[in-house]
Amino acid sequence: MDLKEAVRSALKELILPELEDLRKESHELRSQMELTNRRLDDINRHLVDQSRRIDETNKRIDEVREELTGRIDRVREELTGRIDGLNTRVDQLTFQVGKLAQEIERMRQSREVTADLLRRVQRLEARVIGE
Repeated sequence: MDLKEAVRSALKELILPELEDLRKESHELRSQMELTNRRLDDINRHLVDQSRRIDETNKRIDEVREELTGRIDRVREELTGRIDGLNTRVDQLTFQVGKLAQEIERMRQSREVTADLLRRVQRLEARVIGE
C-alpha cells in the first residue's frame, strides 16, 4: 500500500495545485465573461435606443418633407393663379392699347382731313373775296 499511497500523494501534490489554479482561472474567466456580457447587454440596449431615436428622427424628417411639399405645391398653385390673372390683365391692356393706337391713328387722319378741308375753305374764301 505504500506504493499506492506514494503515487496518490505524488499525484495530489502535482495535480491538486494545478486543479486549484484551473478552478481559480475558471472562476476569473466566468467573472470576466459576466462583465463582458453585461457590457454587451448595455451596448445592445444603447444601440436599440439609438436605432429607435434614428427611426423617430427619420419619421419626423418624412413628416416635415411631406409638409414642405404640400406648402410648396400650394404656393406654386397660388403663384400660377396669380400669373394667369396677370397674363389676363396684360392681354386686356394689350388689347386696349391696340384700340387706343387705332383711335389715335383715326384721330390723326381726321385731323389731317380737317386741316385739308380748312385749307380748301380758306382758298375758296380767298377766291370768293378776291373776285
